[in-house]
Amino acid sequence: MPANASAELLRRLSARLKMRHLILLLQIRQHGSLTRVAEQMASSQPAITNALAELESLFGGTLFDRSVRGMAPTALGKLVLARAEAMIHDLGHLVQDMETAAAGHVAHLHIGVIPFVPGRLLSAAIQHTLPQDGGRLTVTIHEGTSDQLLPQLRDHTLDLVIGRASATVDVQDVAFEVLYRQQARMIASRRLAAQLGRSKLDWRALVGLDWILGAPNTPMREQVADLFLAAGIAPPSPVVESYSSKLIGEMIVGNERAVSIVPADIAEELVRTAGVAIVPYSFEWTLPPIALFSRTGSPPRPIEQLFAAALRQQCQGGQ
Repeated sequence: MPANASAELLRRLSARLKMRHLILLLQIRQHGSLTRVAEQMASSQPAITNALAELESLFGGTLFDRSVRGMAPTALGKLVLARAEAMIHDLGHLVQDMETAAAGHVAHLHIGVIPFVPGRLLSAAIQHTLPQDGGRLTVTIHEGTSDQLLPQLRDHTLDLVIGRASATVDVQDVAFEVLYRQQARMIASRRLAAQLGRSKLDWRALVGLDWILGAPNTPMREQVADLFLAAGIAPPSPVVESYSSKLIGEMIVGNERAVSIVPADIAEELVRTAGVAIVPYSFEWTLPPIALFSRTGSPPRPIEQLFAAALRQQCQGGQ
């Protein structure tokens, strides 16, 4: 698009685009019908139709394709909807920041975290995020896999994501820095760990135990499967699949035949919090590293920079 045309479009959008227009677009995407949107927004269908036509004229193109199956966003519509969703989320964050400031805090952060990042690390980073004006930070933690969290980073639901940097992760429109790599540890009850530790690593003997593992098609699960496959043995079928390290710890302690393989920092945390024991085996894996993800295209807020610095320091000092 020529520079003068871009400038004219920006001027037109700045003068005429309103927040209610963005809400309308999101409602159309959600319901796929102008009739249902009119009902939801307590308006008439002609008014909604006219508003959409005005928006399409404003953006200079069709935003939704109409068919008997409903309305679906065009390529232009998808671009506009992505930005509209981000702006709505930013408005929500602004309200939350205002409430935070009114309560005497300096800022609020929404942080996405994958399973198997130790709570000790996250807690220390939050505690050491010290705003320059001496205010206090409040944080909401959102848990999920990297694939679940990164889209929320892009649409501004999240401010930062602590996830795994792997070849399967879509890093479009996001930046990342590797924080640290995790080693592997096998955990079991204290009695079973002592028993296993008296003999050499034997994958054929281990496959018959009660395995507590993560969900299929996750990096953790695939790494455990690779260890068995490298030994020429089919991977075990787990008795329990869980993302929760706390549940894994409880299952291990409560079952004298249960074992799991988890990152070393998680294993050490479960030794302290759940009473599991680490089996003294050594094996290699190539689990993708833990990384900090942020959005590109706009400068980070000072509080995000402070948290990133605190997290970086904790990773360098504690790993």
